[in-house]
Amino acid sequence: MSLAIATPATLHPSRFGAEHHMPDFVSRRMDEHYVTRIEKLLGGEHLHAWSPLPAGAVFLAGNDYLNIAAEPVLLAAQVAALQGARGGLLMSSVFLQEGSAQHQLEHKLAEFLGAQDCVLAQSGWAANVGLLQSLSEPGIPVYLDMQAHASLWEGVLSAQAQPVSFLHNDSAHLRRQVEKFGRGVIVVDALYSTNGSVAPLREVVEIAERSGSILIVDESHSLGTHGPQGAGLVAELGLCERVHFRTASLAKAFAGRAGLITCSSKFKGYFLSASRPAIFSSCLLAHELAWFDAALDFIRAADGRRAALRGHAQRVREGLRGLGYNVNDGSEQIIALEAGPEPKTLVLRKALERHGVVGAVFCAPATPKNRSLLRLTLNAGLDAAQVAQVLAACAAIREEVDLDGWSSTRRLRRLALV
Repeated sequence: MSLAIATPATLHPSRFGAEHHMPDFVSRRMDEHYVTRIEKLLGGEHLHAWSPLPAGAVFLAGNDYLNIAAEPVLLAAQVAALQGARGGLLMSSVFLQEGSAQHQLEHKLAEFLGAQDCVLAQSGWAANVGLLQSLSEPGIPVYLDMQAHASLWEGVLSAQAQPVSFLHNDSAHLRRQVEKFGRGVIVVDALYSTNGSVAPLREVVEIAERSGSILIVDESHSLGTHGPQGAGLVAELGLCERVHFRTASLAKAFAGRAGLITCSSKFKGYFLSASRPAIFSSCLLAHELAWFDAALDFIRAADGRRAALRGHAQRVREGLRGLGYNVNDGSEQIIALEAGPEPKTLVLRKALERHGVVGAVFCAPATPKNRSLLRLTLNAGLDAAQVAQVLAACAAIREEVDLDGWSSTRRLRRLALV
């Protein structure tokens, strides 16, 4: 009888490049990704694998809308906080005492947003999941716009509530769904992350009020870029008192990594004891708080950058329409070039990269199957030459990417015939 000797490779094969044996339910899903999707559908290339950026490339795959990530005054605030930190607090924010630096920033953000109070979370994802987990429960209908962010859907699943979708930005369909299933929680994005469309917030507020439903508005892509001093679309429309909760990722215009929720002070106390992401995540660190504190002051005074961003969005959208691209689903700084099936989007991505324009690919599960797209995210730091470069690239590739054959182009032609 011989004994097998356990070596490091047999104990931990993944460390040496060997794959652990996976059960069939995992292997099947991995094969679907690598074999069916990557090898067969996309010819061995990955949709998200960028080529090295050429000199002079226009990078439109980020979310730093106001172009503040490298601002010296903000970096200096962060460095000063790091130098002054003496170990810092590393614990759940549930245990923070009133008067802490995080609580002070939360009060400052609440004042900025016209809210009674505010909660900072580790991310926009944690904010949305934790909020819906704290509000809903099994059997409660949660009405979600079909394009609502995945974190909002995840929150509904976490609460084991009843998800009820409604057609994108279709208030009439939302009204019918609420009449059918009853009062609950209504969830929309103020500005949608895939195509730059804006929610009909006034109509949604009225539906929530008439039905006795709670309303959540995710302002991730409108906070900092829209509204008075960048306070968002809810504030711009004068709806702060009528929207129960606003959430946002601070990884967009605020160029950091955190999330927030506006709420009442009473709800905040409950949330910190009920939300699993809040309970089981660490509080923000001193240098992160210093960044957001300085960024808030900077953003409030950035009307010029907001105006520049609006101007870029208008010029690029008008130029793309003139070239035959269907960008009519949105109106703001997020622009979707919807090629449709993933192979077409891969061709589009590579063609634009060869012309020095880099965008972000969105595909299933971020979009419906066969409605993948390349997202161009504009920022205030673009200059006229870069805007011209983007439009020239889109003009040059129309035949190469088969623009006339895109499903979004066919939809545009059908609308023109109506």
